[in-house]
Amino acid sequence: MLERNPAVEAAIEGELRLLDPEVRRSADLVAALLHPDFYEFGASGRIWDRDSIVALLAAGTEDGSRTTTSRVKGVQLASDLVHLTFDTDNNGRRAHRSSLWRLFGDDWLLYFHQGTPYSPGEAGAYVHETS
Repeated sequence: MLERNPAVEAAIEGELRLLDPEVRRSADLVAALLHPDFYEFGASGRIWDRDSIVALLAAGTEDGSRTTTSRVKGVQLASDLVHLTFDTDNNGRRAHRSSLWRLFGDDWLLYFHQGTPYSPGEAGAYVHETS
């Protein structure tokens, strides 16, 4: 379910900023969007913490191409927690993504992120099985 409220909008805005190549190249801009306890299960299988992801992005190891985002859905789970799901495509590298954004002071900051690679044929409808 897609909710549109200020918390969800702030999380979506933050997520899109983190995908902007100019933001990704700036340690200060990235760090400003990450919660102090941030961690990520990357699409590569690696586990990242806040310091390591800021350092990686600031090192400019990415090619600088723009990532296409689709199927963005958001829901506010609590007064201080938003869950986003979306898909990304960066030069054919596709991933299903899930993020948790937490209110920290007056700012919505990325607390947790996970990327799971997928192939184009696997991008269909979400499947929900019951027992």
